[in-house]
Amino acid sequence: MADYIPSVIEPKWQKFWEENNFYRTNEKSKKKFYVLEMFPYPSGRLHMGHMRVYSIGDVLARFLRMRGFSVLHPMGWDAFGLPAENAAIKNQVHPAEWTYENIEAMKKQQKALGISYDWEREVTTCAPDYYKWTQWLFLLFYKRGLAYKKKAAVNWCPNCNTVLANEQVEEGGCWRCGTEVTSRDLEQWFLRITDYAERLLDDLSLLSGWPERVRIMQENWIGKSEGAEVLFPVKNKDEKITVFTTRPDTLYGVTYLVLAAEHPLVAELTNGTKYEAEVKAFVEKTRKLNDIARTSTEMEKEGVFTGAYCINPVNGEEVPILVGNYVLMGYGSGAVMGVPAHDQRDFEFARKYNLPVRVVITPADQELQADSLTEAYVDEGILINSAQFNGYSSSAAKNEITAYLEKHNWGKPKITYRLRDWLISRQRYWGAPIPILYCDHCGTVPVPEEQLPVMLPEDIALKEGGQSPLKEHQGFLLTTCPSCGGRARRETDTMDTFFCSSWYYFRYTDAHNDQLPFAREKADAWVPVDQYIGGIEHAILHLLYSRFFTKVLYDAGYTSAVEPFKRLLAQGMVNKDGAKMSKSKGNVVSPDEIIEKYGADTGRLFILFAAPPEKDLDWSDRGVEGCYRFLKRVWRLVDRYADLLRLPGEQTKADKADQKLRHVVHTTLKKVTEDIEERFNFNTAISAIMEAVNAIYGYMHEKEDAVNKEIMAEALEILVLILAPFAPHLGEELWQRLGHSESVHLQSWPKFDEAALQVNEVEIVIQINGKVRGRMTISADTDAQAMEQLALSDEKITSLVADKQIVRVITVPNKLINIVVR
Repeated sequence: MADYIPSVIEPKWQKFWEENNFYRTNEKSKKKFYVLEMFPYPSGRLHMGHMRVYSIGDVLARFLRMRGFSVLHPMGWDAFGLPAENAAIKNQVHPAEWTYENIEAMKKQQKALGISYDWEREVTTCAPDYYKWTQWLFLLFYKRGLAYKKKAAVNWCPNCNTVLANEQVEEGGCWRCGTEVTSRDLEQWFLRITDYAERLLDDLSLLSGWPERVRIMQENWIGKSEGAEVLFPVKNKDEKITVFTTRPDTLYGVTYLVLAAEHPLVAELTNGTKYEAEVKAFVEKTRKLNDIARTSTEMEKEGVFTGAYCINPVNGEEVPILVGNYVLMGYGSGAVMGVPAHDQRDFEFARKYNLPVRVVITPADQELQADSLTEAYVDEGILINSAQFNGYSSSAAKNEITAYLEKHNWGKPKITYRLRDWLISRQRYWGAPIPILYCDHCGTVPVPEEQLPVMLPEDIALKEGGQSPLKEHQGFLLTTCPSCGGRARRETDTMDTFFCSSWYYFRYTDAHNDQLPFAREKADAWVPVDQYIGGIEHAILHLLYSRFFTKVLYDAGYTSAVEPFKRLLAQGMVNKDGAKMSKSKGNVVSPDEIIEKYGADTGRLFILFAAPPEKDLDWSDRGVEGCYRFLKRVWRLVDRYADLLRLPGEQTKADKADQKLRHVVHTTLKKVTEDIEERFNFNTAISAIMEAVNAIYGYMHEKEDAVNKEIMAEALEILVLILAPFAPHLGEELWQRLGHSESVHLQSWPKFDEAALQVNEVEIVIQINGKVRGRMTISADTDAQAMEQLALSDEKITSLVADKQIVRVITVPNKLINIVVR
């Protein structure tokens, strides 16, 4: 008997698939399905998280091909970015060399895993034939008024020497290196994602195939707020401060107003006054903090008085103006009103600085007093101390007071969003150059499309902590204005890598188009992606940006899709020893180790069997060993009967054992089909296959050499077919061993036999007080009363309950009967 040797079998079939271009996409079929795993950053080696996400996508792709679908299952590389620069500096190589070497290594690993990618559609974001179209898309945004440059306070990572979008600051630190982020004023390029805020929010209702938690995360990030915009005139000045509030019902309770440190009025209000020095020092201190830290609930709220006052429009009261460290210029108008009786943050701030507290909303059954408050009252209630609005409910007062403001030109209804425009400028070399020129005569000039791509120069020198070499590269920097022919200089910022990854799923549909990023008819044949698979960490950044891009492309007439991804699976992490795998913790298991020792099929099977795909997975060496033993059992089973089943013989009538095996096999087929197609419960599908193998072995031992060849042949063929998506190499080898010349992956998925799902007899368990005391075989249509009678007439059971009082009998049809006695 031949041994199961993955190191021989797997390379054999990988070579066969590659030589025959086996997974080239068939675009002619009417039944199409786009399966896509998020493409990786080419960091050097695949880890178990990669192996898990690719295995999930591959099982689905292989299954759907067998179900008759034309499947688009591509792969590429998110290849620009800061790590390549840092690695290049550390290893004294060019970022391109480091990147492409890593791509080759990771691609080799992916092929070793047996992943069925259409490599003809491979894309690499740092390749000129890709970033040409990234630049083309920037120009599309620019022409549509969605890309603009402005001076703004930005998040700055002093270690990476570049700016970060708000979404890339995590707990006050850089998402890449963890360094504390500071604030700087710089001229930067932005995309007007806020123009799409309402659509991004409304269209979340279209994403029923996304996890609820991801939709909630996006909804919260977009952060729609409805309220009123209120104008507070500055005392003795021809200025008005605009404030947005979601609580216009509390307007009569305003006792102070706070400006952001960056607010232009701060200097105007304090210049030449006794407050100037203190305010200036406070502003400088505050501006060293990043936005995340300033809005953190854990940060102490601080402020200083400007010496100036504004007028509350509804009651004419003078309100002191302060500067605070918790107000941001980039959010709302850069000014907030303080209502300490009805906002906990304001309450604490007012107590700290001895500012007045005025109650204007009180519960219906009592009247609150400011002096006795120990915390802000934030619930619904009845208005008091609010002039003609006294007695209104707080919900009704919101509309009434807003209308009152609008009538007197003191304000108006307003909707705001937490979402900010997307900052895409990066002061680094390894990114797609922004296709903009600056001409002394013409000003800002977009690079003509026929001059794309604006190529990254290769002859550069990178320095640790230094500025981008593009700023000093005369061959790149100096150029000719396409409008007037005069001297011009290029934009030296490159694009955020998330710009590159926000449209790659479109490029896969038409990867070799040299006239457009993609042809609409090709994109419309595949997009939206039917199933997208990737980590929950991309819930905000990548997924939100991709949705934004798709809507812009829809508006521009390049796609009929309004959303990029129909269904989303956010897979869980792979942990070991109770913690996420990481080099620093010394708990990393490499896919290469598993492939070398057990084979790719074993690694795939374990990582899909150990947990549902959306849950975290705990790595287990014993579990891997168990999956390896299981595949060897399958190998031995097929190897034992493969030759026998080819021999001619008389057809024999199926007996009870044969019928029982057919029932198990077809029940398993039905479950595996539904678990993959409807529920993505790969772990329970594999478990069912394992139970079926046990049943086949049981049948083999029961029948010894008298197996029904027709029944056994059917069982083994179905077993190999349903195992093939999980263990594709073994599936190929065993299918060939069963006498078939064509690939197992070109076969149709088997159909279960409804008749075989039915059973005439079942074995049930008999319990007494919950303990198993016997078993019996009964007709499958036996009702509960008959089950009880049969159990109580069993000789063994009768003797066990003879001197007991039967309290009740619990029956579970076709499964068990429990006799409760005392």
